[in-house]
Amino acid sequence: MTRQPLLGALILGLCLTLSTGLQARELRVGVYHNPPKLLLNEQQQLAGIFGDLLRAIAAREQWTLVPVPCAWQHCLNLLGNGELDIMPDVAFSEERAQVMDFHQVPTLYSWSQLYQSNGHDINTFLDLDGKRVAVLEGSIQHQHLIQKAENFGISPTWLPTSSLEQGFELVAQGHADVVAANHFFGDKHAQRAGLRATPIMFQPAQLFFASTGGRQDEVLSRIDHYLREWKSNDPSPFFDTMREWGALPTADPRLLIVSPQFWWTVGTLLLLLLFALSLNFLLRRQVEEKTRHIKASEERLNTILDSVEACIYIKDRKLRYQYANQKLCNLLGLSREEIIGRTDADFFDAKATEHIRDNDHKVIKDGIKLVDEEVTTFTTLGTPHTFLSAKLPLYGPDDRIYALCGISTDITELRQIQEQMHQLAYYDPLTSLPNRRLLIDRLSHALANHKRTGLEGALIFIDMDNFKVLNDSLGMDYGDLLLCQVSERLNQHVRATDTLARLSADEFALLVESLPDDAEASHQLRRLGQKLLERLSQPFALNDSHHVTSASLGIVMLSEASGSADELLKRADLAVNEAKSSGRNTMRFFNPTMQAEVSRRARLEADLRYALSQQQLRLHIQPQVDQHGSQVGMEALVRWEHPQDGTIAPSDFIPVAESSGLIISLGEWLVSQACQMLAQWSSHPRLRHLTLAINISPRQFRHPKFVNHVLNSLRVSGINPAHLKLEITESLLIEDLESIIKKMKGLKDLGLRFSLDDFGTGYASLSYLKRLPLDQIKIDQSFVRDLLTDKSDEAIIRTIVALGESLEIEIIAEGVENEAQLARLKQLGCRLFQGYLFGRPAPISHWAAETASSAPQGR
Repeated sequence: MTRQPLLGALILGLCLTLSTGLQARELRVGVYHNPPKLLLNEQQQLAGIFGDLLRAIAAREQWTLVPVPCAWQHCLNLLGNGELDIMPDVAFSEERAQVMDFHQVPTLYSWSQLYQSNGHDINTFLDLDGKRVAVLEGSIQHQHLIQKAENFGISPTWLPTSSLEQGFELVAQGHADVVAANHFFGDKHAQRAGLRATPIMFQPAQLFFASTGGRQDEVLSRIDHYLREWKSNDPSPFFDTMREWGALPTADPRLLIVSPQFWWTVGTLLLLLLFALSLNFLLRRQVEEKTRHIKASEERLNTILDSVEACIYIKDRKLRYQYANQKLCNLLGLSREEIIGRTDADFFDAKATEHIRDNDHKVIKDGIKLVDEEVTTFTTLGTPHTFLSAKLPLYGPDDRIYALCGISTDITELRQIQEQMHQLAYYDPLTSLPNRRLLIDRLSHALANHKRTGLEGALIFIDMDNFKVLNDSLGMDYGDLLLCQVSERLNQHVRATDTLARLSADEFALLVESLPDDAEASHQLRRLGQKLLERLSQPFALNDSHHVTSASLGIVMLSEASGSADELLKRADLAVNEAKSSGRNTMRFFNPTMQAEVSRRARLEADLRYALSQQQLRLHIQPQVDQHGSQVGMEALVRWEHPQDGTIAPSDFIPVAESSGLIISLGEWLVSQACQMLAQWSSHPRLRHLTLAINISPRQFRHPKFVNHVLNSLRVSGINPAHLKLEITESLLIEDLESIIKKMKGLKDLGLRFSLDDFGTGYASLSYLKRLPLDQIKIDQSFVRDLLTDKSDEAIIRTIVALGESLEIEIIAEGVENEAQLARLKQLGCRLFQGYLFGRPAPISHWAAETASSAPQGR
């Protein structure tokens, strides 16, 4: 008899499927061609970033997705009249929020850009005057560009398109001059269509799935749930999808390069300003009739400058404002008259004023053209804003600098989006700790520093024990609260040179650097590990309750990493697994034995997989006898004769089968073999009365196809189900007891019998026994072994026998090795026995021949 290990019971939790989704439903999804964000693949399935994400969510929620191809404007019409349930890739706006429903977590961040053919040189909005502009009909870009054109007083020719691809084709064929698109689509298709991006970027946007009429609030809520979870973990379906479509957020330093748009705008406006000043100088000497023309020109110029989404201003040599456009007036909350003549010290805080003054002096005194980021805090608003400022010196007729002209564009929102993208890529959203990607980067630097300086360091894996139990019992909100408090406690023991990261749901890692020599480093790490264990074992206050948990620590030295960050992570993981296997709430240092054991288990798994496919496994059976010594049954035991290594003990290969999932195939083979064996015995007069017991692992019993496989084996073999006995262990009863009892009763109704193996060594509660449809309880051999010398074991056996009698369940003792044990067990009331005293496990042919040829013998 092989006792099932604790590891098998723990792995059970990973196989449970918890139904937390919505009821199965059909969703009609609008699809307009906008790769890489949204498209239909060759199988006419949803694809692209939005399509793959929605399919991943639908698979978990059991939704049926029905793609509905449509042009953009038509999609919006279908969504509005209820013929679509969900529309992906919808940019949020206040106007749309009045008629559409959005979820809370943005799926993507985007911005729009104009693309032109190589024969054009369009650099500013003013260059669009008289140009043909292709734009997606009904899109936010369309509305935005129309408004911008009105503000600038220019008259482009709008060419509405039903798809983005149509717009790119119009430009490529010479039927349009520029096309507007989001940067995902534009950057992907521009080169293919022979186009190039203009410097004109506008309208940062957040992209969502949308619905209308409150009909899909539950669906949007579930989408939010998965986006929060997947964006918190890498790897996850979100990051996998972003990588697959080449759209993983990254803080690209090239975004900091000044767009040529600014220089063109500066040059254009400078020429316009110089023209206006010269014209004013000349017109003052003209007749009153021409004065009206001057005023008209000034008004047109002011209209243009006031329409620009940038602050435009002129300062004299004393840095006093001489001109301010409407954008600057709006930001300061002052009229133009209230700004003219004042300096930056009247509007900004001291730090910002000093930085701006230094830049202005470089322009006024040195005559340089300057582009710089200026972070300012308005005294009237109290919130910091970031501006990208371009400043030019203005020269008078005598070639002396008399003023400067500045154009400052507010890029606060762009910087915030970049920071969010960087935070998402390198930090955990829940705890704000570095994530796995950033940890690997710092590990690589730490290894390089160790190689260069010889200073020791270490990586500590921290795995929270039984975290899934808390999540399942109290909910994810309590789990998140615990993780935040764990990160706070761990941070209390982190030095400035160390890195604390969150790797996954309940795993943290602490990179410790600049340690002394190996012996002292190990001593310091052991003390640190003990402090962490003690701190994490103290109660946590979770809202209105207290929760006590523990952690397992795995520690590996940098000098043991062989120069690879991945290798360091693998060895730390091995060490923490060893700590968990040793009872949890402890720490283990990596040693080469662990690596050897992992390699051995990997080779054993490969050999076992091959053995199953080549039918190298064999069944041995061991007799079960009654009080008279008559054989009443057999237990089937799996044996493996390895071609090179000889006999492999079940205690070695059964745990490997459990952890790898091969236990399912092994268990199905065992059921089929047992049924075939009973079918052969049924025709023999001395064997047909025997029962055959087989061990069923918890993982196999919980498998969805287990019952069907048993029924099919019974049908094919045609045996009496009462002759097949399924032995289960107490570890099966840890979780979802009601489901286990229901499945047992279903098999019991078909005639199969159940035996509870290794009773008294696991988790079963006596209150459960009366609810389980058991036919037999096995007294574990650990109680039988010391029966004659340990009064406690004798008392336990007496109790089990009495319990069996009261519940009308037969009792069998295993591990009986001598006559003295047998005699004492009979005195205690036990009537069924198994052990070496009656025969060791042997091949089927041996016991079948002996049983068939021998008559029952009494004892």
